[in-house]
Amino acid sequence: MKKISTLLLFGIITIGATAQIPSGYYDKAEGKSGKQLIQALCEIIYPHEALTYNGLWNAFKTTDVDDEGYIIDMYSTSKFVPGVDQDKGQHPTVGYSYNREHSFPKSWFGGSVMPMYTDLNHLYPTDSKVNEQRSNYLFGVCEEGYRMEDDGNVAKGKLGYSTYTINGVYQYSGTVFEPDDDLKGDFARTYFYMVTCYNNEVANWANNSTISSAIDANSYPVWKNWYSTMLLEWSRLDPVSEKEVKRNNAVYSIQNNRNPYIDHPELAEYLWGNKKGTAWSSKPAIILGDANDDGKVDVTDITALINYILDNKYPINKANANVNNDRQLNVSDVTLIIQLILKTQ
Repeated sequence: MKKISTLLLFGIITIGATAQIPSGYYDKAEGKSGKQLIQALCEIIYPHEALTYNGLWNAFKTTDVDDEGYIIDMYSTSKFVPGVDQDKGQHPTVGYSYNREHSFPKSWFGGSVMPMYTDLNHLYPTDSKVNEQRSNYLFGVCEEGYRMEDDGNVAKGKLGYSTYTINGVYQYSGTVFEPDDDLKGDFARTYFYMVTCYNNEVANWANNSTISSAIDANSYPVWKNWYSTMLLEWSRLDPVSEKEVKRNNAVYSIQNNRNPYIDHPELAEYLWGNKKGTAWSSKPAIILGDANDDGKVDVTDITALINYILDNKYPINKANANVNNDRQLNVSDVTLIIQLILKTQ
Protein backbone atom coordinates (compact mmCIF):
# COMPACT_ATOMS: atom_id res chain seq x y z
CA MET A 1 0.00 0.00 0.00
CA LYS A 2 2.74 2.49 0.89
CA LYS A 3 5.22 3.66 -1.68
CA ILE A 4 8.77 2.59 -1.05
CA SER A 5 11.66 5.00 -1.03
CA THR A 6 14.72 2.78 -1.25
CA LEU A 7 15.85 -0.38 -2.98
CA LEU A 8 16.73 -1.79 0.42
CA LEU A 9 13.14 -1.48 1.60
CA PHE A 10 11.94 -3.08 -1.64
CA GLY A 11 14.20 -6.02 -0.93
CA ILE A 12 12.79 -6.38 2.57
CA ILE A 13 9.23 -6.29 1.24
CA THR A 14 10.06 -8.85 -1.43
CA ILE A 15 11.54 -11.22 1.15
CA GLY A 16 8.48 -10.80 3.32
CA ALA A 17 6.16 -11.42 0.40
CA THR A 18 7.73 -14.76 -0.40
CA ALA A 19 8.30 -15.93 3.16
CA GLN A 20 5.24 -18.16 3.46
CA ILE A 21 4.79 -19.45 -0.09
CA PRO A 22 4.55 -23.25 0.12
CA SER A 23 7.54 -25.01 -1.40
CA GLY A 24 6.90 -25.85 -5.05
CA TYR A 25 3.60 -23.93 -5.15
CA TYR A 26 4.41 -22.20 -8.45
CA ASP A 27 6.49 -24.96 -10.06
CA LYS A 28 3.88 -25.58 -12.75
CA ALA A 29 4.36 -22.00 -14.02
CA GLU A 30 8.17 -22.17 -14.24
CA GLY A 31 9.62 -21.49 -17.68
CA LYS A 32 6.31 -20.48 -19.25
CA SER A 33 5.25 -17.25 -20.93
CA GLY A 34 2.14 -15.59 -22.30
CA LYS A 35 -0.98 -17.69 -22.60
CA GLN A 36 0.76 -20.81 -21.26
CA LEU A 37 1.88 -18.87 -18.18
CA ILE A 38 -1.55 -17.50 -17.31
CA GLN A 39 -3.13 -20.92 -17.87
CA ALA A 40 -0.55 -22.58 -15.61
CA LEU A 41 -1.25 -20.03 -12.88
CA CYS A 42 -4.97 -20.66 -13.31
CA GLU A 43 -4.44 -24.38 -12.76
CA ILE A 44 -2.49 -23.62 -9.58
CA ILE A 45 -4.87 -21.15 -7.93
CA TYR A 46 -8.35 -22.06 -9.21
CA PRO A 47 -8.81 -25.10 -6.96
CA HIS A 48 -9.77 -23.67 -3.58
CA GLU A 49 -12.29 -23.92 -0.76
CA ALA A 50 -15.38 -21.85 -1.57
CA LEU A 51 -16.94 -20.10 1.43
CA THR A 52 -20.60 -19.44 1.98
CA TYR A 53 -21.67 -15.83 1.58
CA ASN A 54 -22.45 -15.58 5.30
CA GLY A 55 -19.08 -17.19 6.06
CA LEU A 56 -17.35 -14.07 4.76
CA TRP A 57 -18.18 -12.15 7.95
CA ASN A 58 -16.08 -14.46 10.12
CA ALA A 59 -13.36 -14.70 7.47
CA PHE A 60 -12.95 -10.91 7.53
CA LYS A 61 -12.12 -11.13 11.24
CA THR A 62 -9.02 -13.10 10.23
CA THR A 63 -8.09 -11.34 6.98
CA ASP A 64 -8.99 -7.70 7.55
CA VAL A 65 -8.53 -6.57 11.15
CA ASP A 66 -5.73 -4.20 12.13
CA ASP A 67 -3.50 -4.25 15.22
CA GLU A 68 -6.01 -2.06 17.11
CA GLY A 69 -8.85 -4.47 16.44
CA TYR A 70 -10.66 -2.44 13.80
CA ILE A 71 -11.70 -3.48 10.29
CA ILE A 72 -9.15 -2.55 7.63
CA ASP A 73 -11.46 -0.55 5.38
CA MET A 74 -10.17 0.13 1.86
CA TYR A 75 -13.01 2.55 1.08
CA SER A 76 -13.02 4.94 4.04
CA THR A 77 -11.18 6.15 7.14
CA SER A 78 -13.99 4.82 9.36
CA LYS A 79 -13.21 2.79 12.48
CA PHE A 80 -15.48 -0.24 12.31
CA VAL A 81 -15.68 -2.88 15.05
CA PRO A 82 -15.75 -6.40 13.53
CA GLY A 83 -19.21 -7.92 13.80
CA VAL A 84 -20.72 -4.99 15.68
CA ASP A 85 -20.73 -2.60 12.72
CA GLN A 86 -21.33 -5.09 9.92
CA ASP A 87 -24.24 -4.58 7.50
CA LYS A 88 -26.95 -2.82 9.50
CA GLY A 89 -29.47 -3.02 6.69
CA GLN A 90 -29.08 0.63 5.76
CA HIS A 91 -26.19 2.97 5.08
CA PRO A 92 -27.23 6.62 5.37
CA THR A 93 -23.75 8.06 5.87
CA VAL A 94 -20.07 7.29 5.54
CA GLY A 95 -18.95 5.56 8.74
CA TYR A 96 -22.32 3.98 9.58
CA SER A 97 -21.51 0.34 8.73
CA TYR A 98 -19.37 -1.96 6.61
CA ASN A 99 -20.43 -4.66 4.17
CA ARG A 100 -19.04 -7.24 1.76
CA GLU A 101 -17.58 -5.54 -1.29
CA HIS A 102 -16.93 -7.38 -4.54
CA SER A 103 -14.09 -5.14 -5.66
CA PHE A 104 -14.45 -6.99 -8.96
CA PRO A 105 -18.23 -6.41 -9.17
CA LYS A 106 -20.42 -9.51 -9.25
CA SER A 107 -22.37 -8.20 -12.23
CA TRP A 108 -19.17 -8.61 -14.23
CA PHE A 109 -19.14 -12.39 -13.78
CA GLY A 110 -22.89 -12.98 -13.84
CA GLY A 111 -24.05 -12.41 -10.25
CA SER A 112 -24.14 -14.98 -7.46
CA VAL A 113 -21.93 -17.41 -9.36
CA MET A 114 -19.64 -19.63 -7.34
CA PRO A 115 -16.80 -19.72 -6.48
CA MET A 116 -16.01 -16.15 -7.53
CA TYR A 117 -19.02 -14.82 -5.60
CA THR A 118 -17.31 -15.59 -2.27
CA ASP A 119 -13.64 -15.53 -3.27
CA LEU A 120 -11.79 -13.65 -0.52
CA ASN A 121 -9.06 -12.61 -2.92
CA HIS A 122 -11.36 -9.92 -4.30
CA LEU A 123 -13.87 -9.51 -1.48
CA TYR A 124 -13.15 -6.86 1.14
CA PRO A 125 -15.04 -5.39 4.10
CA THR A 126 -15.71 -1.78 3.10
CA ASP A 127 -17.75 1.23 4.11
CA SER A 128 -21.33 0.54 2.99
CA LYS A 129 -22.04 4.10 1.82
CA VAL A 130 -18.88 4.37 -0.27
CA ASN A 131 -19.52 0.87 -1.60
CA GLU A 132 -22.94 2.10 -2.76
CA GLN A 133 -21.32 5.08 -4.48
CA ARG A 134 -18.72 2.90 -6.21
CA SER A 135 -21.49 0.57 -7.47
CA ASN A 136 -20.16 -1.49 -10.40
CA TYR A 137 -18.21 1.29 -12.06
CA LEU A 138 -14.73 0.56 -13.34
CA PHE A 139 -11.76 1.55 -11.22
CA GLY A 140 -10.05 4.37 -13.06
CA VAL A 141 -8.72 7.93 -12.89
CA CYS A 142 -11.00 10.95 -12.44
CA GLU A 143 -9.26 14.22 -11.67
CA GLU A 144 -12.47 16.07 -10.78
CA GLY A 145 -14.19 13.24 -8.93
CA TYR A 146 -16.40 13.65 -5.87
CA ARG A 147 -15.12 12.32 -2.52
CA MET A 148 -17.73 11.54 0.14
CA GLU A 149 -17.35 12.61 3.78
CA ASP A 150 -19.58 12.48 6.85
CA ASP A 151 -18.70 13.46 10.43
CA GLY A 152 -14.96 13.18 9.80
CA ASN A 153 -15.23 9.79 8.05
CA VAL A 154 -13.66 10.31 4.63
CA ALA A 155 -13.88 8.10 1.57
CA LYS A 156 -10.61 6.64 0.31
CA GLY A 157 -11.59 7.30 -3.29
CA LYS A 158 -13.71 9.48 -5.53
CA LEU A 159 -16.29 9.08 -8.29
CA GLY A 160 -16.31 10.98 -11.57
CA TYR A 161 -15.84 10.92 -15.30
CA SER A 162 -12.69 9.20 -16.49
CA THR A 163 -9.75 11.45 -17.28
CA TYR A 164 -7.18 8.71 -17.91
CA THR A 165 -4.95 9.38 -20.94
CA ILE A 166 -2.20 7.62 -22.84
CA ASN A 167 0.07 9.97 -24.78
CA GLY A 168 -2.45 12.73 -24.24
CA VAL A 169 -5.38 10.76 -25.63
CA TYR A 170 -8.41 10.07 -23.43
CA GLN A 171 -9.09 6.34 -23.22
CA TYR A 172 -12.55 6.13 -21.68
CA SER A 173 -15.41 8.59 -21.28
CA GLY A 174 -17.55 6.79 -18.70
CA THR A 175 -17.85 7.13 -14.93
CA VAL A 176 -15.11 5.56 -12.81
CA PHE A 177 -14.19 5.20 -9.16
CA GLU A 178 -10.60 6.20 -8.39
CA PRO A 179 -9.09 4.61 -5.24
CA ASP A 180 -6.52 6.55 -3.27
CA ASP A 181 -2.96 6.19 -4.57
CA ASP A 182 -1.81 3.96 -1.72
CA LEU A 183 -4.53 1.42 -2.58
CA LYS A 184 -4.23 1.36 -6.35
CA GLY A 185 -1.61 -1.38 -6.41
CA ASP A 186 -3.74 -3.53 -4.10
CA PHE A 187 -6.70 -3.35 -6.45
CA ALA A 188 -4.54 -3.83 -9.57
CA ARG A 189 -3.15 -7.07 -8.14
CA THR A 190 -6.70 -8.10 -7.18
CA TYR A 191 -7.81 -7.61 -10.78
CA PHE A 192 -4.81 -9.51 -12.15
CA TYR A 193 -5.79 -12.35 -9.81
CA MET A 194 -9.40 -12.45 -11.02
CA VAL A 195 -8.65 -12.79 -14.74
CA THR A 196 -6.01 -15.40 -13.90
CA CYS A 197 -7.91 -17.56 -11.42
CA TYR A 198 -10.99 -17.57 -13.66
CA ASN A 199 -9.10 -17.60 -16.91
CA ASN A 200 -11.21 -20.42 -18.30
CA GLU A 201 -14.35 -18.31 -17.87
CA VAL A 202 -13.27 -14.70 -18.31
CA ALA A 203 -13.84 -14.61 -22.09
CA ASN A 204 -17.56 -15.06 -21.39
CA TRP A 205 -17.67 -11.93 -19.24
CA ALA A 206 -16.77 -9.43 -21.97
CA ASN A 207 -20.35 -8.28 -22.56
CA ASN A 208 -21.33 -8.08 -18.89
CA SER A 209 -22.12 -4.63 -17.57
CA THR A 210 -19.36 -2.01 -17.34
CA ILE A 211 -16.51 -4.52 -17.64
CA SER A 212 -17.09 -4.56 -21.40
CA SER A 213 -15.02 -1.37 -21.58
CA ALA A 214 -12.04 -3.04 -19.88
CA ILE A 215 -11.77 -6.58 -21.29
CA ASP A 216 -12.05 -8.38 -24.61
CA ALA A 217 -13.66 -11.77 -25.30
CA ASN A 218 -10.49 -13.84 -24.94
CA SER A 219 -8.55 -15.69 -22.26
CA TYR A 220 -5.32 -13.83 -23.00
CA PRO A 221 -4.35 -11.04 -22.84
CA VAL A 222 -7.94 -10.40 -21.57
CA TRP A 223 -7.52 -6.70 -20.82
CA LYS A 224 -7.99 -3.97 -23.35
CA ASN A 225 -4.66 -2.20 -23.80
CA TRP A 226 -5.68 1.00 -22.00
CA TYR A 227 -6.82 -0.89 -18.93
CA SER A 228 -3.80 -3.16 -18.57
CA THR A 229 -1.58 -0.10 -19.06
CA MET A 230 -3.33 1.68 -16.20
CA LEU A 231 -3.29 -1.34 -13.89
CA LEU A 232 0.42 -1.86 -14.53
CA GLU A 233 1.09 1.79 -13.68
CA TRP A 234 -0.81 1.33 -10.43
CA SER A 235 1.04 -1.88 -9.58
CA ARG A 236 4.42 -0.23 -10.15
CA LEU A 237 3.67 2.96 -8.23
CA ASP A 238 2.13 1.16 -5.25
CA PRO A 239 4.23 -1.98 -4.58
CA VAL A 240 3.21 -4.93 -2.43
CA SER A 241 2.81 -3.95 1.22
CA GLU A 242 3.13 -5.89 4.45
CA LYS A 243 -0.65 -5.62 4.82
CA GLU A 244 -1.15 -7.40 1.48
CA VAL A 245 1.34 -10.10 2.38
CA LYS A 246 -0.38 -10.80 5.68
CA ARG A 247 -3.79 -10.87 4.03
CA ASN A 248 -2.57 -13.21 1.29
CA ASN A 249 -1.30 -15.63 3.91
CA ALA A 250 -4.53 -15.35 5.89
CA VAL A 251 -6.67 -16.01 2.82
CA TYR A 252 -4.52 -19.03 2.01
CA SER A 253 -5.15 -20.41 5.50
CA ILE A 254 -8.91 -20.17 4.88
CA GLN A 255 -9.51 -21.06 1.24
CA ASN A 256 -6.20 -22.69 0.31
CA ASN A 257 -5.14 -20.57 -2.63
CA ARG A 258 -2.98 -17.50 -3.10
CA ASN A 259 -2.72 -14.34 -5.16
CA PRO A 260 0.40 -14.89 -7.31
CA TYR A 261 0.71 -11.16 -8.01
CA ILE A 262 1.36 -10.55 -4.32
CA ASP A 263 3.81 -13.45 -4.03
CA HIS A 264 5.51 -12.55 -7.32
CA PRO A 265 4.47 -9.05 -8.41
CA GLU A 266 6.79 -9.29 -11.43
CA LEU A 267 4.35 -11.77 -12.99
CA ALA A 268 2.22 -8.84 -14.16
CA GLU A 269 5.16 -7.60 -16.23
CA TYR A 270 5.66 -11.04 -17.78
CA LEU A 271 2.01 -11.25 -18.80
CA TRP A 272 1.14 -7.67 -19.76
CA GLY A 273 4.15 -5.46 -19.23
CA ASN A 274 7.76 -4.92 -20.22
CA LYS A 275 8.67 -8.63 -20.03
CA LYS A 276 5.71 -9.91 -22.02
CA GLY A 277 6.73 -12.95 -24.08
CA THR A 278 9.66 -13.78 -21.79
CA ALA A 279 9.65 -17.08 -19.91
CA TRP A 280 9.07 -16.53 -16.19
CA SER A 281 11.00 -18.18 -13.38
CA SER A 282 10.79 -17.68 -9.64
CA LYS A 283 14.40 -18.74 -9.35
CA PRO A 284 17.09 -16.05 -9.60
CA ALA A 285 18.95 -16.03 -12.89
CA ILE A 286 22.52 -17.32 -12.85
CA ILE A 287 25.04 -15.04 -14.55
CA LEU A 288 28.13 -17.19 -14.98
CA GLY A 289 31.22 -15.35 -13.89
CA ASP A 290 29.42 -12.63 -11.93
CA ALA A 291 31.02 -13.61 -8.63
CA ASN A 292 30.29 -10.33 -6.85
CA ASP A 293 26.67 -10.37 -8.09
CA ASP A 294 26.62 -6.87 -9.56
CA GLY A 295 24.96 -7.84 -12.84
CA LYS A 296 28.09 -7.87 -15.01
CA VAL A 297 31.28 -9.87 -15.49
CA ASP A 298 34.53 -7.92 -15.16
CA VAL A 299 37.84 -7.83 -13.32
CA THR A 300 36.14 -7.17 -9.98
CA ASP A 301 34.70 -10.70 -10.17
CA ILE A 302 38.21 -12.14 -10.48
CA THR A 303 39.22 -10.24 -7.36
CA ALA A 304 36.10 -11.40 -5.49
CA LEU A 305 36.68 -15.06 -6.37
CA ILE A 306 40.38 -14.98 -5.45
CA ASN A 307 39.46 -13.41 -2.11
CA TYR A 308 36.96 -16.21 -1.55
CA ILE A 309 39.54 -18.89 -2.41
CA LEU A 310 41.93 -17.31 0.10
CA ASP A 311 39.20 -16.89 2.72
CA ASN A 312 35.97 -18.79 2.22
CA LYS A 313 34.12 -16.32 4.42
CA TYR A 314 34.43 -13.66 1.71
CA PRO A 315 30.89 -12.96 0.39
CA ILE A 316 30.28 -13.98 -3.22
CA ASN A 317 27.53 -15.50 -5.36
CA LYS A 318 28.72 -19.11 -5.46
CA ALA A 319 26.31 -20.18 -8.22
CA ASN A 320 27.59 -17.45 -10.52
CA ALA A 321 31.24 -18.03 -9.60
CA ASN A 322 31.18 -21.79 -10.29
CA VAL A 323 31.65 -21.32 -14.04
CA ASN A 324 32.70 -24.91 -14.77
CA ASN A 325 29.77 -26.25 -12.73
CA ASP A 326 31.88 -28.75 -10.77
CA ARG A 327 30.51 -27.56 -7.39
CA GLN A 328 33.96 -26.36 -6.36
CA LEU A 329 35.41 -22.89 -6.44
CA ASN A 330 39.07 -22.81 -7.43
CA VAL A 331 41.63 -21.42 -9.86
CA SER A 332 39.95 -23.09 -12.85
CA ASP A 333 36.92 -20.87 -12.27
CA VAL A 334 39.18 -17.83 -12.14
CA THR A 335 40.65 -18.85 -15.49
CA LEU A 336 37.20 -19.25 -17.04
CA ILE A 337 36.08 -15.85 -15.78
CA ILE A 338 39.14 -14.31 -17.42
CA GLN A 339 38.18 -16.05 -20.66
CA LEU A 340 34.62 -14.73 -20.41
CA ILE A 341 35.93 -11.19 -19.94
CA LEU A 342 38.30 -11.50 -22.92
CA LYS A 343 35.44 -12.72 -25.15
CA THR A 344 33.52 -9.52 -24.50
CA GLN A 345 36.45 -7.21 -25.24
